Amino acid sequence: MKSAYPYDGIRTPSIALPDTPDAPAPRSPLLSSHLPAQLRGSSGLARFNAASAEALHDALLHCCGSRYWAHRVAAHRPYPDLEALLAAADEAGYDLSPAELTEALADESSAELHHAAPYAAHLALGAAHAEYERKFGHAFVICLDEYPAEEHAAQVLAGIRRRMAYEEDEERAVAADELRRLARGRLTALVDGVGAEHLDWADFALSDSPSVPV
Repeated sequence: MKSAYPYDGIRTPSIALPDTPDAPAPRSPLLSSHLPAQLRGSSGLARFNAASAEALHDALLHCCGSRYWAHRVAAHRPYPDLEALLAAADEAGYDLSPAELTEALADESSAELHHAAPYAAHLALGAAHAEYERKFGHAFVICLDEYPAEEHAAQVLAGIRRRMAYEEDEERAVAADELRRLARGRLTALVDGVGAEHLDWADFALSDSPSVPV
């Protein structure tokens, strides 16, 4: 869907989203390739399992803003493979208390359009986010991993329009599911060592043990 997205609850004109690089900017990539000498040449999962508890906890908070979630995922190391890690992350996400979910949602920020997007598109998306946040009290959370970049803006606007009709409990359940999906993608990027902005593996000291006490 790339047509106009009128939304009755938002006092902005309908706009047609152009087929240009207008996609909401995702969180910056999580890792750099500057590895400590002890870890160079090892697999991403081996680095994950061997990282110190403190450094890994900080890294995991970039995947999901719940301190409980980050501690629990770190505490169950070592993981034999990525699927085991992602399953543990899902389980921890399902077990978040209401307060822990609120903490995680508070750490999210609303997606923004590419700076080259038309002003009208920025205006419409900004108004949509503001209306959503006034109603639900947190940023609009959506995982767009399955969509091409050129469809991200349209998916966000359509998602906000659809979910604004939900009751608060229903929307929190949807947001929690989107948060789990986002965490899976970010964890995968973390293990794969993609990018180089928020975190630096050079700061990750080897832990004495690949596991962390609960």
